[in-house]
Amino acid sequence: MSAETIDHTTLSLLVEAGAVREAHIVGQPGGWAIMVRYGMLERPLAAQRSRNVRLFRRFETLVSYLKDIGIARFDVDSSNYTPDAINTARRPDRAEELKRAHEAAAYDAWFREQIQASIDDPRPSIPHDAVEAKFAEKCEALRKRMGNR
Repeated sequence: MSAETIDHTTLSLLVEAGAVREAHIVGQPGGWAIMVRYGMLERPLAAQRSRNVRLFRRFETLVSYLKDIGIARFDVDSSNYTPDAINTARRPDRAEELKRAHEAAAYDAWFREQIQASIDDPRPSIPHDAVEAKFAEKCEALRKRMGNR
């Protein structure tokens, strides 16, 4: 495979422009790579962060990805595919972080619902100025009572 890669954005733009001539799915140890031919060039799709060749662990995920960006026809070379070589890099810390993120999002949604329910409450409310005046009266009465002792 070529050392130069293309990213998702570039691939999407090439598909949109009708410049993609062929797409090849190439089996690798541990997954499936996409080779895209456009013009006289053939480049593999790169992963977003690492810029290495992107490997899809599941073929179904790869097919969905290609269909979503507009590539419905492609050929498959499974000669080098070895499912036993899948190196699953598990990250238990990431799972815990995602769990906390989901809990925070659920709490945020609940909190916003409570605030909106308070805003939408049809019961009459007391204006802020009236509450402050009433509290000031109570404080003054308490001061007078404390001063008479």
